[in-house]
Amino acid sequence: MKTLRLFPILLALLGAAVWAPADVIVSHALALRGEPKYPAGFQHFDYVNPNAPKGGMVTFYTLGTYDTFNRYGQRGDYAAASESFYDSLMFASADEVDVYYGLIAEKVEYDSDYNWIIFHINPTARHQDGKAITAEDVVFSFNKFVEEGVPQWKSYYSLVDTVQALDRLRVKFTLSESNKEVLFNLGSMTVLPKHYWESRNLAEPLDEVPLGSGAYTVSDYKMGQYIVYERLKDYWAKDLPVNRGRLNFDYERYDYYRDQTVAFEAFKAGEYDIRVENEAKKWATQYTGSAIDAGYIVKEEIPHEIPPGMQAFIFNVKSPVFEDRRVRMALNQLMDFEWMNKNLFYNQYTRTRSYFQNTEYAATGLPGREERKILEPIRDKIPAEVFTKEYNPPVTDGSGNIRTQIREALRLLKEAGWEVRDQRLVNTRTGEPFEFELMIYTETTEKIAIPLQKNLERAGIKMTISKVDTSQYLNRWYDHDFDMVSSGFSAHIYPDTSLKIIWGSEYIDSTYNQAAVQDEAVDYLLAGIDENQGDDQALLYWGRALDRVLTWNHYVIPQWYLSKFRVASWDKFSRPAVRPKYDLGLDTWWIDPAKERKLPQR
Repeated sequence: MKTLRLFPILLALLGAAVWAPADVIVSHALALRGEPKYPAGFQHFDYVNPNAPKGGMVTFYTLGTYDTFNRYGQRGDYAAASESFYDSLMFASADEVDVYYGLIAEKVEYDSDYNWIIFHINPTARHQDGKAITAEDVVFSFNKFVEEGVPQWKSYYSLVDTVQALDRLRVKFTLSESNKEVLFNLGSMTVLPKHYWESRNLAEPLDEVPLGSGAYTVSDYKMGQYIVYERLKDYWAKDLPVNRGRLNFDYERYDYYRDQTVAFEAFKAGEYDIRVENEAKKWATQYTGSAIDAGYIVKEEIPHEIPPGMQAFIFNVKSPVFEDRRVRMALNQLMDFEWMNKNLFYNQYTRTRSYFQNTEYAATGLPGREERKILEPIRDKIPAEVFTKEYNPPVTDGSGNIRTQIREALRLLKEAGWEVRDQRLVNTRTGEPFEFELMIYTETTEKIAIPLQKNLERAGIKMTISKVDTSQYLNRWYDHDFDMVSSGFSAHIYPDTSLKIIWGSEYIDSTYNQAAVQDEAVDYLLAGIDENQGDDQALLYWGRALDRVLTWNHYVIPQWYLSKFRVASWDKFSRPAVRPKYDLGLDTWWIDPAKERKLPQR
């Protein structure tokens, strides 16, 4: 990393007031926090085998269907792995947090005040038709995403004031105000071929294979049923450090299934190669049969330290039945995790209690002095428990007897204007019964929802489990047309500015704001997180304060997490000795011909 000092000699000679100019930093990498692990001129990531053999086909499975090749459209179900059509300006290392290295852009320069950044495009960068990737493609791509992409893109990058092609291989982004995270995250921007996309609408579905800039294109497909990606032998970036030892399969096939049970049996029959299992019972009891007995299928539990996301039953707080926090608190009492873990999950899981689970930002105990300073200005806008109690989900003895929890739930519901009449919970003012819908699209979710449904019935509440197809699910999810879903919030290793997309009032129409939260106190905390991105100690207090307010608002019924990967695969793969810290690393595996020859014909 080089630093060039720009001295305003003329001002000094004129005896002007002292002015401290910004440094100009030239670097091979961008690191949001700390320093990049890998120096300029590094050869490959530590978690790859740079000599991994190339070749063969790997087959994955996915549920549902697809009807478009455009993953950036605002309508339709996009094809699995369709992000592989395109490269981004830079590539994120999987053993660091928010650190980007050169891909389309071979280096960057930016001012130390984080007002502007220049990406220097690799002169060898090419689209899949052989045409050079230029600064004009980058300018076009940014504007295309702003004008026709998902609304949150435009909102998140609203600080970008100008985008200029300085010449054929340099593009400059200038912000209206300093913001390191927004500036550096431009490095992750996908670059579209202007000559292909300028005549097409990015917001609309696409039923033809697009021209891309990435390593893979489509060699075969049947819309909605399967898709086969072929690695391009002349891919321009195959020998770059960020790609060395990666992208080892010649073909990647994705087969679509409508039913999870059918998909599982297809795996055991050899129809696809790798399965990352998310059902505890299936993992414990159903991986049986001749292929497993013979050792053709290998089961592995691979421990990891990756912070888990918040998987949960998510309330739509705009749904009239869930507007009152006391109602949401009551329903939290009625999910018996301890019974579910013992009887359904073989005690494999741990209950989630934080939006920053397994990080230092998870709130524990009571708020300390620095947190109280942050929280005092919004004391009248947040739950009183934030100051007086440590948040933890309700705990049962696992016997299935939850009378204590039902009594507490009914007490809260009575405070909120509900009472039991003729074994049904009704609104004391209108007489309307307490009924709502849980929208799902997989049978796995149905299995974990039924115990909650039964406990709700014991409190007089009717929860209808509506299983819809993926297209209907996505359309209703985009429109917030649901009462409750079983979904999740991505893990955050630290509180970053993207949190406002998930929780901010201005993003109420965003699909990421799943709970439809519009709350002044939450907005205040998000603003504080934005303002303190450069101050690690302050960010610690703001992150914990946000965690307290979110958990005590009970926007979700937290579910559970597992700190290991459960992976089953047909034994034809090898992988590096080192796994990336923050990923399973499937993109570093390769097919081992000696192993593959030992497998039966499939």
